[in-house]
Amino acid sequence: MYDLIIKGGTVIDPAEGINGVNDVAIENGKIARVAADILSDESKRVIEVKGKIVTPGLIDLHTHVFDGVNGNGVKADLGGVRAGVTTMVDAGSSGCDTFGGIINHIIPNNATEVLPFLHICRTGLATTPDIFSAASIDLDKTIAVAEANRGVIRGIKARMVSPALEIMGIEMPKMAKRAAKEAGIKLMVHIGDTEHRYDPKVIHELLPILEEGDIVTHLFTANEGGVIGSDGKLVPEAKEAKERGVWLDTAHGRGNFSFDIGARILDQGLIPHCISTDLTVPGRQNTVHSMTEMMTRFLALGFTMEQVVEMCTINPAKSLGEEARLGSLGVGKQADVSVLDIKDGDWVVYDVLGVSRKVEKAVVPVMAVKRGEVFEAGWGPRTWGWEPDQA
Repeated sequence: MYDLIIKGGTVIDPAEGINGVNDVAIENGKIARVAADILSDESKRVIEVKGKIVTPGLIDLHTHVFDGVNGNGVKADLGGVRAGVTTMVDAGSSGCDTFGGIINHIIPNNATEVLPFLHICRTGLATTPDIFSAASIDLDKTIAVAEANRGVIRGIKARMVSPALEIMGIEMPKMAKRAAKEAGIKLMVHIGDTEHRYDPKVIHELLPILEEGDIVTHLFTANEGGVIGSDGKLVPEAKEAKERGVWLDTAHGRGNFSFDIGARILDQGLIPHCISTDLTVPGRQNTVHSMTEMMTRFLALGFTMEQVVEMCTINPAKSLGEEARLGSLGVGKQADVSVLDIKDGDWVVYDVLGVSRKVEKAVVPVMAVKRGEVFEAGWGPRTWGWEPDQA
């Protein structure tokens, strides 16, 4: 007897090569079966989702959920299971001096699974700016905290922003890479300086530092230090990094996503692996409304729904080394499922510069299932819910 059948939806699971009407059966917190017309009387509970899209649980690779410590931290479940997202990566909200708050208060008090990165700055993002002197980094303690929390901390985070680079230069990300290597984890690097103060050519020095498995986030930033040079061309180190096995994430955020830059990058043959929000409280109120709206933005850029789902499920799972457990609806995988609605209409979405794109389909969250537990989507961050603006 199954615990739950999610019945009648269109299942899109790129990892398993599934795109069609199917039922998803769950038992003991695991995916038990994906097939057409599983008998309802074989399950204790049946949820009808005819006309909806059913995907592996969405994974948001870049968020900030250190709620109550960082002023910008979103409560994880607000942007997680109540927004159709089952797993969120906290991208360095805490550092070695503050990580105890993540492991003791954030991870155990949310239904959404939170996978944290550790900021190279001792206090993470609890201070603004994060790094304001060389003393902001304690390399030995960072490595010690990462090693003491193996299996919890997924990587080290470095932000290529002012004033850190003015104070420490390229030595700062090199220190972060050293910490990651010594702790046996990956490095995630934020590119794009919203202060526009450091040398944009630093990208040429940064990208060669990154190794297979490391992550570049904010790929579509229009700020100084991105992968598009002043000549409008893609820096050669960007393609070289991807060929080397570096993961490319687009993380929208309040100031690091441009449709124009994204189109230039795509036109020059560099396709990102992952979509993420860089969710914060002010971002959610203004530009980063939800993971599903990020998906809608990529539909507006010309991606198919199947491509978009791949960038939100199996690709981030692989980038985290979690593909054996997350990212697909394969039998035996953790029962993480997202149910989405695709609403036809004349929609318009915006980047952080206010540039708009029209799109005829909007992705809206309906429900999340996390380890077999059902969570209905809450009311969206806009006064009218989850949908984007009308054109």
